[in-house]
Amino acid sequence: MSNEEASGVRESALLELERFYARVDRAVERLADKHAARLNCKPGCCACCVDELTVFEIEAEHIRRRHRALLRAEAPHPAGKCAFLDASGACRIYPDRPYVCRTQGLPLRWLEEAEDGGVLELRDICPLNDVGDPIEQLAADACWTIGPAEAELARLQSLFGSAMNRVRLRELFASSSSRRLETDTTLKEE
Repeated sequence: MSNEEASGVRESALLELERFYARVDRAVERLADKHAARLNCKPGCCACCVDELTVFEIEAEHIRRRHRALLRAEAPHPAGKCAFLDASGACRIYPDRPYVCRTQGLPLRWLEEAEDGGVLELRDICPLNDVGDPIEQLAADACWTIGPAEAELARLQSLFGSAMNRVRLRELFASSSSRRLETDTTLKEE
């Protein structure tokens, strides 16, 4: 595949990522409406916004392209919380946040293989939202099922042409600073 063809495939994968986010957002909105009484998530709540979150390279590139000025001119949030939080705990890239951030706060369910070879269903929810009916009693379709969306995201990453490498969100600031430093150094040498 030529460089031009590879570039076209990468651009197509990025456009498909935006459509993926739209589908996820619609599904999340339906679940959030269903659980409105139990969800305490609101602007400034950043209990789930932990440091050390990683994303696939395709999502990192999406953020780089959409928030170039932020990454170049601003500093990351201090270590301990997500690098993209502002001083009040709000997300500075909310419309372009990664997939993992889009499902935070919802009742989650996933399937694992049990030691006996059977299937074990596990569930979790943010402690701030653990009110009302126990999540174990919720219907399966009342939870975000982990697995299908992650498989779709992995497929997009594969289309993007990179290995399944992950990028720490905080590193997006560091790589932008390094590029800025390299550009500044090059300009001074000329």
